Amino acid sequence: MKIMLVCAGGMSTGILMNKMGKWAKERALELEVKAYGVGDYEQYYKDYQCILLGPQISYKEKEIKKIVGDMPVAQIASMDYALGNVDNIMKQVDQLGVK
Repeated sequence: MKIMLVCAGGMSTGILMNKMGKWAKERALELEVKAYGVGDYEQYYKDYQCILLGPQISYKEKEIKKIVGDMPVAQIASMDYALGNVDNIMKQVDQLGVK
């Protein structure tokens, strides 16, 4: 599974990216997660199965959905993002239908 994380500059999602990688490794799951700033995602989104947005750029969700077409896009819940709750974030990915 390949997940793109997008935030204002890619820094805060970088921390979450590392947590998600560790989570997957502990469960022997194949997961590739990469963090990008909102100004960079357009160059790379076609390489991913879904895009998760940091809460600070939730206002960009409609614009991003328009650009990426049918690719699943969702905002990470603020509390899950702040706490790095990977279990809940991955449940959200499952709800998006990403396998």
